[in-house]
Amino acid sequence: MYRVWNFVTNYSILLILGALIALVWANIDAHSYHIVVEYPLWLNNWVGVETSYWLKSYGADYGMTEVSTEKVLSFHYLVNDVLMAFFFAIAAKEVWEAVILRNGSLRGRKAATPLFATVGGMAGPITVYLGLAYFLGSETYDAVARGWAIPTATDIAFSYLVGRLVFGAGHPAVRFLLLLAIADDAAGLIILAVFYPSGELAPEWLLLSVAAAAAVYFLFNRLPQIMDRGKETRPTSTWVRKRLSFWPYLIAGCLSWYGFQEAGIHPALGLLPIVPTIPHADRAFGIFSEAEQYLTDLLNHIEHLLKHPVEVVLFFFGLLNAGVEFSSIGSPTWLVLAGLMIGKPLGVLLFGWIAAGPMKLGLPQGMRVVDLFVVGCVSAIGFTVSLFIASVAFDSSVMLGDIPVQEAAKMGALFSFAAAILSIIAGKVTRVQKQDG
Repeated sequence: MYRVWNFVTNYSILLILGALIALVWANIDAHSYHIVVEYPLWLNNWVGVETSYWLKSYGADYGMTEVSTEKVLSFHYLVNDVLMAFFFAIAAKEVWEAVILRNGSLRGRKAATPLFATVGGMAGPITVYLGLAYFLGSETYDAVARGWAIPTATDIAFSYLVGRLVFGAGHPAVRFLLLLAIADDAAGLIILAVFYPSGELAPEWLLLSVAAAAAVYFLFNRLPQIMDRGKETRPTSTWVRKRLSFWPYLIAGCLSWYGFQEAGIHPALGLLPIVPTIPHADRAFGIFSEAEQYLTDLLNHIEHLLKHPVEVVLFFFGLLNAGVEFSSIGSPTWLVLAGLMIGKPLGVLLFGWIAAGPMKLGLPQGMRVVDLFVVGCVSAIGFTVSLFIASVAFDSSVMLGDIPVQEAAKMGALFSFAAAILSIIAGKVTRVQKQDG
């Protein structure tokens, strides 16, 4: 339990603190909050939001009507589009190991039912979100339809913690939940890349990302291995590991990030092509395993180096994205919540049952079909990724009546913590037998 709480403390407490400060600040003095959020740090021609958009949306707040540069690096862009790339790189590392390693949790038949349940955990929220929006009328549907992916997300850290509280550390449903959450993260990364471009698409720029990944993999990973064939001490690989460390991959990451930005794909995903190129161990114990900290391969070493910086990044992410005025609560808020708290449990239950029953893929020994519903309730905690998707799905100027849609949708993501209470109640009602160990 210590390892789980330690992980949540590392990656989520500062995030929550930042979000709480933002909520209080925005409801006391919204103008000063937004002045800080969109503060122009650097006027340049390479990195940031388009100058025309920034001037139209925020220029008046700073007394700026004309800027000679093409881009503005605002505080918000720095955190959401640049620094959050390291957070998504850590998520990608866990997904990559789960897929590629021989004992990876997302390989083989053991992952089939959780993967199928993950599909339900995404289809259910989308159906509920869009279905209710359609029922509310064309004006509401047109305003909120772009946010269909917001309720598909699962906050892996908090969901895993609540899952252990509901089921106990030794229950097979906890492992099932972790597999589902990792797969959900992988699907979320794909959704962000495909459905939420950050600008006009220019896919030829992705060649820069591909070239950077291919070059760093061959020159600093594969080539040293080839040169060390037949040598037990692996001198070349050791020299590269000790002398060059992560620097070649950081340079490649910068190039890949820039390629994503220019391609029109959200640049926070820009490090994803680089993660698989980094030398990694031939096994992984899992994101919440105590033994994980003793792995000394470069990929795990980089993750350990990023731990504290990412904590700070998540604090600022919460601070710059969760500043929602309570007056913004409206239809988008309840649609996001309904998608998460109704669509997730029903989707996981239905698709999990189809996989375990009619498809004969089965469930882990000791896990009941009704436990799938409780797992769905736990996975309804969206928070971090839901908040991120809400910030990219809607332009800040989109309104539904007098309610800003982006702000209202963010409030739904914040309120998804209520799923923890729903999970505990569902566990009691379905008579979950806690299994510690």
